[in-house]
Amino acid sequence: MRAIGQDSLGGPEVLKIVEVARPEPGPGEVLVRVHATSVNPTDFWHRVTGGLAGGPIRLGWDVSGVIEEVGLGVTLFEPGDEVFGMPLQPRPAGTYAEYVVTPARHLVRKPASLSHVQAAALPLVALTGWQALVDTARVRPGHRVLVHAAAGGVGHVTVQIAKALGAYVIGTASGPKHDFVRGLGADEVIDHTRTDFSSAAGDVDIVVDTIGGEYGPRSLRILREGGLVVSLASPDEAGLSVHARALGFRSTFMIVEADQAGMREIAALVDSGRLTPEIHTVLPLEQAARAHEIGETGRTTGKIVLTVAD
Repeated sequence: MRAIGQDSLGGPEVLKIVEVARPEPGPGEVLVRVHATSVNPTDFWHRVTGGLAGGPIRLGWDVSGVIEEVGLGVTLFEPGDEVFGMPLQPRPAGTYAEYVVTPARHLVRKPASLSHVQAAALPLVALTGWQALVDTARVRPGHRVLVHAAAGGVGHVTVQIAKALGAYVIGTASGPKHDFVRGLGADEVIDHTRTDFSSAAGDVDIVVDTIGGEYGPRSLRILREGGLVVSLASPDEAGLSVHARALGFRSTFMIVEADQAGMREIAALVDSGRLTPEIHTVLPLEQAARAHEIGETGRTTGKIVLTVAD
């Protein structure tokens, strides 16, 4: 089968089409024919650093496709079922490929209202938003939630999930993206290129920080008593929790995990019309390097999707 591989760590140019053996599903696993996958910042990081593996891996965690084979003992799916999900994260999944093997319970049925391109854009970013807001922050109706980079991949779905949970949502985004972010349901939008968000927002219960760096410490300034910063940007941000405790706040670093229950909630939000992915660019698998070049500009709105099968 065709897949995207890399022989060395480095820039987008290290990504290339390779021929590898088609995997076989084991007990409790399924083989998925991949119709589409998508590009996430974690892919850039793994391409350059090797991540936890310390060396080149086959990239990709999002998948939307069709069940090709089921392994021994699988009862949830059968060949021909359309599914989507985020296999194996944080372990390598290798969804930049024509086929992928995954535990059956890392997938759910694809909503009929979504194309494979749309469905592939959702799993990692939507699970990140869901786990940050629901499992970590325990958002309740009326909470004030600030989402950094609200027009980005994680940001644009996190805004929609927060609104679905009944939160008052504030987003940061550059001026040209304000109408888009308001269209997602944000109650306020702050132009971070012109205004210091830490002086423009206040009494916030939860901040979802997708950027890192100084955004974490500055986010502490806008929290109300008992407020929480959920950092998604880098493990280095874990040290922010010490500073937060000294000020009477909380901060935690979160890594998204494979989660069938969360995927079912995400599918339900899609079916109810409360969650829709924004697609910035669609490219064929062969142009994975170009997709990474576009993604690393940091100027995309929504997601970049790679199509694999027709």
